[in-house]
Amino acid sequence: MVNPDKAAICHCTDCQMLTGSAYRANIQAPAETFVLRTGQPKIYIKTADSGTKRAHAFCPNCGTPIYSSAVTDPPTYSLRVGGIKQRAKLRPMRQIWCRSALPWSMDLRGVEQLSRQ
Repeated sequence: MVNPDKAAICHCTDCQMLTGSAYRANIQAPAETFVLRTGQPKIYIKTADSGTKRAHAFCPNCGTPIYSSAVTDPPTYSLRVGGIKQRAKLRPMRQIWCRSALPWSMDLRGVEQLSRQ
C-alpha cells in the first residue's frame, strides 16, 4: 500500500544516468506493506557520490526498473512509478534534487505534443 501523496520526481544525476532520461518518478512503499508478487529481481548495488550504497532492483528478463532500497533492512522501497499499473493516478507531488535538473526538464509546456507517433 502506498500513499499517493508521496509520489515524487527525482532530478539527481544518479537517477538521470540509471534511467537514461531527465528524471525518475518514484513513490515510497513502507517495507512492512511491500510485496513483490512474482519473480525474483536482479539487484545492482550503486554507490552514490555521498558513499551511500543503494540496491536497485530490475526485471532480469526485460530490464524494467522495479525499485531501489537500502542494501540491508530497508525501511522503505522506492518504487518506480512507470512499472505500477495505477501509474496514471500517481501524480508527483514534489520534485527533489532540482539543482541537478536539466534546465529544459522543468518546463515542457512549449514542447510539441503528439498523441501517437
